[in-house]
Amino acid sequence: MHHCNSSGAAPLSPFSNDSQGEGQPTFPSLADPGNVTSERPILSGPIAAMLSMTLGILSNIVALLILANAYARLRRRSKAFLLFASSLVATDFVGHVIPGSIVMRLYLSGGVPSEEYNQADPLCQFLGGSMVFFGLCPLFLGCAMAAERCLGVTKPLLHASLVTTTRTKLSLSVIWLAALCVALLPCFQLGSYTYQYPGTWCFIKVLDDTEKADVAFVMLFSGLGLTSLAIALVCNTISGLTLVLARIRKKPCNRRSARSHDIEMVVQLVGIMVTSCICWSPLL
Repeated sequence: MHHCNSSGAAPLSPFSNDSQGEGQPTFPSLADPGNVTSERPILSGPIAAMLSMTLGILSNIVALLILANAYARLRRRSKAFLLFASSLVATDFVGHVIPGSIVMRLYLSGGVPSEEYNQADPLCQFLGGSMVFFGLCPLFLGCAMAAERCLGVTKPLLHASLVTTTRTKLSLSVIWLAALCVALLPCFQLGSYTYQYPGTWCFIKVLDDTEKADVAFVMLFSGLGLTSLAIALVCNTISGLTLVLARIRKKPCNRRSARSHDIEMVVQLVGIMVTSCICWSPLL
């Protein structure tokens, strides 16, 4: 969401002299250094969007390389975890490329005028749906990863019998399908997408002329996101406490390697959860 939210600081209209009440464009004077800074908002939007998209893409590429190197070491004990983690990284990667490229295209074309915000065209519908889909998928995947590790730490025998590669892949399909169904609700007149200020991105209609369907759509999106974060928080807390108690009780040495392995994954999950809470809680 960074590349779209950061665009809010970039007005697309020409500089205007509000103190004179005129709409004529004014230009910065070299004699007045204070006026030179007024050009920065126009450039800050696309630059911030480009930097955010580039950083997200590079970070996910690095994460995929790390997962590829760790696959041989971890696949025996945590193949499900690796599948979830790889899917999370790949989904986030595509989530930066597709919406980010559309946002940059809108920036380069000058954006959509404010009077046309509610006239959502197919591009806006696609961008809004992408924002919802790629917004919910990481939250769902993080929740699933936390639940899988919680079961593995607290009930290892049950985990070994229940969590298989086939069921993990089925769970991934269900997660992607659920997020896609939510994103496609406006196609059935259950909510709507509109252009958001400054006319360079689209999201759920929440500001003007909001109808009951829009409110329900917003509540569904926020509710699913917050529920995923809450479940991940509970599962990670249980996993962490279980590992701490096991370490205090000093389990037999033959379990030491497995415990260290579990601690490593739980620490990674806590990092994912904290990042998700910081980035998503204000919006949700």
